[in-house]
Amino acid sequence: MNYEEYWDRINDKSEELNSIISSYWNTYSNMGTWQFWIVVSFLVLPLILLYFTVDRKRMFELFFFGYTVHMLWTYIDLALERYGYFIHTYFLTPVLPMALSMTSSALPVGFLLVYQYCTNKKKNFYLYTLLLSAMFAFGFASIEIKWGLSEFNKDMNQTYLFLIDAGIAFIAYWFTKLIRRAVNKAKQHAK
Repeated sequence: MNYEEYWDRINDKSEELNSIISSYWNTYSNMGTWQFWIVVSFLVLPLILLYFTVDRKRMFELFFFGYTVHMLWTYIDLALERYGYFIHTYFLTPVLPMALSMTSSALPVGFLLVYQYCTNKKKNFYLYTLLLSAMFAFGFASIEIKWGLSEFNKDMNQTYLFLIDAGIAFIAYWFTKLIRRAVNKAKQHAK
């Protein structure tokens, strides 16, 4: 196959896949299903909690941390989804990533609140992150799987999910510390 033939085939298969996903969503994951409303609650409830609990004096730093968790988890989830390792079988809309409610709300808010708590109270961020990662991977994911909201394939399991959760939170933490250090250095040079 030449370059154009590859892209013609890729585009045809993408359109076919999008059509199948839309049809599936309209049949099994639409607004008339209880699963849709569970997915909506995974998106909305953490944001409501965040609104009432976020330290408003540190919003930029905290939201930077949460946004970093969101972006890293979204990219990793897209890869896991594309290769069939971790599938969210019910989702908000067929247009956006299937795990949107988890990667843009539940996970970032959870880790953001742990980051806020640990940095405000001088607690060990790594320990609390491991605890929250275990709760997400072994507790929350197990409930999602039991309810049929997601599934593992190809030897993916909660242990890998735990390692991904912790790894993402650690990377977001280090990246936020790096940016804080750069901002503080810039402030010192500005004086």
